[in-house]
Amino acid sequence: QVQLVESGGGLVQAGGSLRLSCAVSGSIFSINAMGWYRQAPGKQRELVALIATGERTTYADSVKGRFTISRDNAKNTIWLQMNSLKHEDTAVYFCNALITTRKVPRLEVNNYWGQGTQVAVSS
Repeated sequence: QVQLVESGGGLVQAGGSLRLSCAVSGSIFSINAMGWYRQAPGKQRELVALIATGERTTYADSVKGRFTISRDNAKNTIWLQMNSLKHEDTAVYFCNALITTRKVPRLEVNNYWGQGTQVAVSS
């Protein structure tokens, strides 16, 4: 069974930094794109950052220049380095991955989510 396990959330003052990590476990064939989304109270879930297998990255305009997404394919892990945090970055952050698994006799692609980790930035 495929699982995404996040860690690294917490409470930080505005201007501070946090680093989130997300590790994929389970029997997988390959991992395609991985990314981070966030959901603040009363708001819709939104994309924060994506990283493709070719290391191509995409960021929300609101985090460009402050957040950096990276991945280690050998460890099936991604990180989100968050610097210069603002109060408006407060949200639950979710890891997401598009994963191919082997369902004999074929391969199957599914979208997986982590359980979420809380990030709170005090102003």
